[in-house]
Amino acid sequence: MLKGIVVKAYNSYYYIQSGGKIIACNLRGRFKKERFSLLVGDEVTYTLTGPDKGVIEEIRPRRSMLKRPMVANVDQVVLTFAAVNPNINTALVDKFLVIAELSELEIVLCINKIDLSDTDSVAKLAELYEQIGYKVLTVSAKQGLGIHALRLLLFDKITVFAGPSGAGKSTILNAIQPGLELMTGEVSHKIGRGKHTTRFAELLPVTGGGFVVDTPGFSFTEFNDIEEAHLMDYFPDIARIAPTCKFSTCLHYKEPQCGVKQAIASGLISQARYQSYLEILTEIRESKKGY
Repeated sequence: MLKGIVVKAYNSYYYIQSGGKIIACNLRGRFKKERFSLLVGDEVTYTLTGPDKGVIEEIRPRRSMLKRPMVANVDQVVLTFAAVNPNINTALVDKFLVIAELSELEIVLCINKIDLSDTDSVAKLAELYEQIGYKVLTVSAKQGLGIHALRLLLFDKITVFAGPSGAGKSTILNAIQPGLELMTGEVSHKIGRGKHTTRFAELLPVTGGGFVVDTPGFSFTEFNDIEEAHLMDYFPDIARIAPTCKFSTCLHYKEPQCGVKQAIASGLISQARYQSYLEILTEIRESKKGY
């Protein structure tokens, strides 16, 4: 049997890249009966039924799985935001970071459109997240600034590009790998965000080795999988300070003698980050009420 990786799923076919070829495959009936969800990024074995057609025989164990968007065997996620047009929203950045932390992936924060932005404000934002421990890259896809540094991070890895619509993910990928010719969309002046130009997740090969994934733009995220007591675990800056709270059950909300709130007052934790934490905590509590 032959081996390959699922690079696209479309119209009940799974497109497998194997040895420089793309093979359109169906699933064996037993997988359909088991309602197994085969994902882009899954490694499989298959048999040929024609020159460029085949049947998937086995789905190999996954190393990882990103839930939003659903992609298997991802090594890292590049969370992509525009510095302007639409203006960067730190609360949304923090929500995406929590989802990425939940998936236990390496995280790169990419800030695009720096050619249109105020240099000082971008530098302060980058410094905030670098101090927390995140790798931050600032780029201009249209001018090619920072693209080489970003390309070096992609070598021999499966990398998901995720972020809100209008951030320029497709433009960045076109700059990284000329010839992809992904559809790009201008930001709507009426609604203040980009049009969705990506309709489904797809693995795109990068010259030299590795794949990138352009994913549909997100307009919201959900946190139903997180218990409120564990939310702090996905905020590294808060998790570091949490042991200094008097009570081990402290949620850093209204509890007395809270080390996290003391750290905010002294400037060790950003007030904006804490507000993001409280917003997500509220969302989790509200979602639990619905059950």
